[in-house]
Amino acid sequence: MTVADLDRDPYPIYARLRRDAPVAWVPAVGLWLATSWRAAERVASDPELFAADLPDSPIDRSFGSPTILTCDGSVHRDLRRGVDPPLRPAAVAGFVDGLVGPIVDELLDRLEGRQTVELMSELFEPASVLSLGAVLGLGDLDAPTLRRWFAGLADGATNFERDPAKQRRSDAVAAEIDALVGPRLERLRAEPDDGLVSHMLHGGRESGRPRAAAEIMPSLKVILLGGMQEPGHGAGSVMLALLRHPDQLEAVRDDVEGLLPPAIEEGMRWIAPIGTQGRRATREVEVEGQVLPIDAPVAAVVAAANRDPDRYADPDRFDIRRERRRPATFGFGRHFCSGHALARAQERIMLARLLERHPRIELDPAREPEVSGWEFRAPRNLDVVLG
Repeated sequence: MTVADLDRDPYPIYARLRRDAPVAWVPAVGLWLATSWRAAERVASDPELFAADLPDSPIDRSFGSPTILTCDGSVHRDLRRGVDPPLRPAAVAGFVDGLVGPIVDELLDRLEGRQTVELMSELFEPASVLSLGAVLGLGDLDAPTLRRWFAGLADGATNFERDPAKQRRSDAVAAEIDALVGPRLERLRAEPDDGLVSHMLHGGRESGRPRAAAEIMPSLKVILLGGMQEPGHGAGSVMLALLRHPDQLEAVRDDVEGLLPPAIEEGMRWIAPIGTQGRRATREVEVEGQVLPIDAPVAAVVAAANRDPDRYADPDRFDIRRERRRPATFGFGRHFCSGHALARAQERIMLARLLERHPRIELDPAREPEVSGWEFRAPRNLDVVLG
C-alpha cells in the first residue's frame, strides 16, 4: 500500500489488516500499524511498554521537542497542568456558548440570501479556528491566517514519507508562528491574561515560576493543529453523514437537544478526524501475535479501532441510535485529548445553529463531496443547498 492509497480511503485497508495482521509493518509510512481495538488500546495505554517519544517523529521534527504528545513522565505531567484546567468540561461549559455562538452567528449571517455554499471553507473551518484563537488568547488573528497555519502544520505532522515539499511548507509556517507568537509569549510571562496560552506559561507550576516560551511553543503548535482539526473537520464529517442519511438528519432536526450529541459521537467514530497515536516499543514485546523489536515505531490507529467489528456491530454503517460505546476518537491513556470537551461543544454549537437557520439543507447534487486523508481525514469540500 502507498500513502496515496491510505489518503484516498484507509478503511478497506484497515479492515484487511484487522482481519489478517492486526499489528503490521507498513513500509510506506515507516510504522507498525495497530488496527484492532484491543491492539490500539494496549499500544496507546501502557507507557511502560510503549513510550510516547516516537523515533524521528514528524511532529517533533516539524514543531520542536518536547510536545505534549511526544513525551511522558514529569515533563508530560507539567505540560498537562498548563493545558488541562481551562479545558475541563465544567470550565468549558461556563464559557463556550458565549464565546463560540457569536462567531458562528456572524459566519451564518454572511450566508444569508445564498442558495448554495461550501460549508468547510465558509463555516466549519473558520468557526473552528476563530474559536480556538479566542480560547488561546490570540483572538486578533484572522481566519485565513489560522487556516493557513493549520494546513502547514498538518503537512509536517503527517510527513511520515519525508516529502521535502511538505516539510518546506511546514517549516515556513512554524517559523512564521515563532516570529509572530514568540514575542507575545514573552509579554505574557510578565503580564498574564486569562487565555489558554497564558495558562500554559503560568498554570500549575509547583515552583511558581512561569515556563519558558521555548518549553510551550512545540505544544502550542500541536494545539493549533489538533484544536482546529477535531472541531471543524469533525463537524464537517458529522454533517456529511447526516446529509447522506436524510432520515437521521430529520430525526436530529426534530430533537436537536436529544439526538445531536449522539450524532456527533457517531460521526467522529465513523470518520475519526485524527487517525493515530504514535508510540515506541521500549522493549521487545508481543502484541496480537506479532513480536515487535525494541524501539519499534508503532501507531495505535484510533480510526481503525473505531470500526472494529469486535466492538461495534456493522461498524461501517453510520447510525446515531447505535448502542453507545466510548469511541477511540480522542485517544487512549494518559495522552487522551485535553480538548475533547471544547471540540464536542464547538461542533454542537456549529451544527445546532446551522440546522436552526437552514432546516431543509441538503447536498448540492452538482458538487460531490471529496473526503480524503488517513492521519487527518475530513471532507475537503461540503457543498450544500441551504433550506
